[in-house]
Amino acid sequence: MSYVDMEIATQPDCWRTAARLATSVAELPQPGERVAVVGCGTSWFMAMAYAARREHVGHGETDAFQASEFPTGRRYDRLIAITRSGTTTEVTELLAALRGVLPTTVLVGDPAALAADLADATVPLAFADERAVVQTRFATTALALLRAHLGDNIPALSADAEVAVRAPLPIDPAQIEQVTFLGRGWTVGLAHEAALKCREAATFWAEAYPAMDYRHGPISVAAPGRLVWAFGDLPAGLAEDVAATGAAFVHSRTHGCRSVIGNWAAGRTPLDPMADLILAQRFAVTLATSRRLDPDAPRHLARSVVLA
Repeated sequence: MSYVDMEIATQPDCWRTAARLATSVAELPQPGERVAVVGCGTSWFMAMAYAARREHVGHGETDAFQASEFPTGRRYDRLIAITRSGTTTEVTELLAALRGVLPTTVLVGDPAALAADLADATVPLAFADERAVVQTRFATTALALLRAHLGDNIPALSADAEVAVRAPLPIDPAQIEQVTFLGRGWTVGLAHEAALKCREAATFWAEAYPAMDYRHGPISVAAPGRLVWAFGDLPAGLAEDVAATGAAFVHSRTHGCRSVIGNWAAGRTPLDPMADLILAQRFAVTLATSRRLDPDAPRHLARSVVLA
């Protein structure tokens, strides 16, 4: 079993720990604050999900940025940075530039790393740190903590995660030559993260789009032997449009419409989209091993991007 396999399986416990931690952290955004959230790669996608979720539940205006693209001239009440290693160049340079300018809080896997020294406040998530290069549990644990702070039901989410780490995959990756992930609102970030996992772990052709935009061009690549996987709410008619292309379709809230999701979901309450992301993580790892790749040694990647 790879490191990434083991780390995927520990996510339910990590999310429960994060929910308990969220009650004791004072330096997270308060309702009404104008907030920016930054990260790189996977952490950026978690920032996207949290930003949209925070606005959706009415806690205040929230924007997500790739750390190198943060608009330093824009006014915010607080900046949240998500970084597993705490050494990523774009994040540490931004935190250094904002010292004394904007209150900053960093969610970090290594509390001894540079980012923790540069931020005004640190939320240590060492219990969710990883040995794998490919991020899974750290990123989702950071999002679980932020969702807990918004009042989301993390015990119920963790119960869904217990299902997702054990359930059969909804489709055999060996039957698929391409996958497109879709999301709406806060799940657009999850769709981008699922696609990144397939690219990182398996060097596999994977794309991601907002579900409402999918029919504005990207649906043209759908075909038999390809897969469309949707997170969260589904736009009316989308499942039928995908079915017409001959592509397979996976959606944890749809048990009809080609029934491609399989019998594992029959009779169950639909999974929270974050638990559905666990299935996508497992899909990516299984895809890698089916292609005789080592998911713990992704091509051209390292645990942290530190630029000269």
